[in-house]
Amino acid sequence: MAGQRRSPTQVDVARRAGVSQATVSLVISGGALGNQVAESTRQAVLQAAAELGYTVNAVARSLKGGRNRMLGLYTFEPVFPVDQRDFYFPFLLGVEEATAAYGYDLLLFSSAGSGGDRRIYAGGVNRLKVADGCVLLGRHLHRDDLAELAKEDFPFVFVGRREVPGVELSYVAADYVGATSEMVAHLARLGHRRLAYLKVTDDREWTRDREAGFRQGLVAAGIPDDQVRVFAMDERAALSAVRLQDWLAAGITAVLVEPTDDDSAIVALENAAAEAGVRIPDDVSVAVLGDPPLSEATARDWTRFTLPREQMGREAVRILLELLNDNVSARQLYLDCTQVAGDSVTELPE
Repeated sequence: MAGQRRSPTQVDVARRAGVSQATVSLVISGGALGNQVAESTRQAVLQAAAELGYTVNAVARSLKGGRNRMLGLYTFEPVFPVDQRDFYFPFLLGVEEATAAYGYDLLLFSSAGSGGDRRIYAGGVNRLKVADGCVLLGRHLHRDDLAELAKEDFPFVFVGRREVPGVELSYVAADYVGATSEMVAHLARLGHRRLAYLKVTDDREWTRDREAGFRQGLVAAGIPDDQVRVFAMDERAALSAVRLQDWLAAGITAVLVEPTDDDSAIVALENAAAEAGVRIPDDVSVAVLGDPPLSEATARDWTRFTLPREQMGREAVRILLELLNDNVSARQLYLDCTQVAGDSVTELPE
């Protein structure tokens, strides 16, 4: 039986082209030093490589510090199978479209251990280094991984605002502060000046941003704190019909709901309203601070704001390439959300 055919190497290409291996390496790497090679020599090397069927080992090039025109996408979430209604689908679509538009290949990293834990570093090794740089995505992340990436100066951009103490990160984020403040202003213009705010309990960047926008909106509209109810909801303290009735008895006319990446908070409000016999929006208006996919909630046209998810994915790729090509420091970009009037908020009679 004949042995397996050996793949051609740069040495083979050099012999065929009649040049040194160092010259072949300069041409193949495509770096700035390659411009020093005469065009006729460069063409001879490329022709010899094509004739021999030589292909670049992307991993080897990566280890040598070169470029392989490959961008990574790392997800801290189990995003497969991807459904078009899924919270993450538009982000992935934007990243894929932009990567292709810039002429790069996309490599997906979605590693999970036996317990479902997802870590970038395995045995102390950065598994993303096969790519030139990486877009990161997900809520349930390990911040020490991000700190380590920044420490070793590996280029990455997060989709969504993320903070790590003592580290400046690059990210593309939705402007939750501005969008929430505008939602409060919209409710105030419709006559709603007694508000309830249903928020999630996790102390994450997006929750802090929404609450900051809520407080800014109250100040801008001249609504005092004693006209507001804030309720942090989790599995141990779900919104009840009794609490909703108490809010209405205190004069609350509108509720702002902070969603997570699903519609559980909206479902909790709907269930409480149904149990209390409260109609939306006739008895209480409801504004959603985001646009989660609706899997359990009523598929009505909720008053809300939408996140520019595809644009966030595209801009993350653009900024990543700027980090790669311009050797710039960390960059942060905030994108405007879009207000959707919907039908879950009504104007109060004067």
